[in-house]
Amino acid sequence: MEVVIVPDAKAGGELIAGAIGALLGRKPDALLGVATGSTPLPIYQALADLVRSGAVDASRARVCQLDEYVGLPAGHPESYRSVVLREVVEPLGLSEDAFMGPDGSAEDVQAACEAYDRALAEAGGVDLQLLGIGTDGHIGFNEPCSSLASRTRIKTLTEQTRVDNARFFDDDIDQVPHHVITQGIGTILEARHPILLATGEGKADAVAATVEGPVASIVPASALQLHPHATVVVDEAAASKLKLADYFRATYAAKPAWQGL
Repeated sequence: MEVVIVPDAKAGGELIAGAIGALLGRKPDALLGVATGSTPLPIYQALADLVRSGAVDASRARVCQLDEYVGLPAGHPESYRSVVLREVVEPLGLSEDAFMGPDGSAEDVQAACEAYDRALAEAGGVDLQLLGIGTDGHIGFNEPCSSLASRTRIKTLTEQTRVDNARFFDDDIDQVPHHVITQGIGTILEARHPILLATGEGKADAVAATVEGPVASIVPASALQLHPHATVVVDEAAASKLKLADYFRATYAAKPAWQGL
């Protein structure tokens, strides 16, 4: 696992957007796995700027969702499909044909989960998967004690996660769904390059447990230690609990530029 410490969220977004741009230069039709929430917004903003300037051609890129709420009506502004269309697909100038995600309104939710897992494989697999991290160490909606071999499935949200997400629902926890479809940890680990971005002091404990703690289901993100090419990008505040912070800074500073992320 490579850990990169950046000054702030903007720098992290620009670094990761540059890595996505380099990937699209090598593989124009790459499948990009995207996360929602406030943390990845600097990535999408920086990537859209690169596309608008002509520095990156994203015209053939494909985008796939990490997770989706169950039960929200089609077109609900806080469904993750709506969020991804609004924050990623439209700013990059892509069509909805370039976008894939699970059906959170399906009558048979389990079948929808299995269909999405198959669809990712049939699309050739995810080339780069963006991830955030919860204060409890979850990735996607794989809550603590999720199986490290789990596949795309339905999950029940913890009360803390619903409290955290209430800000997107007028601060009304009663509007936050109890269930979601999420890529499983095993599914996430099949991505060729998972990149986790964490910012803010509130994520510092989760980041330290993910990077320096044991691989354990109590901290789902720690499973990234098992991946041959996982990158964790953190700002100074999120890195504040890392014992090896100086080591991570030194190794990244000495890294050959041609390697990229």
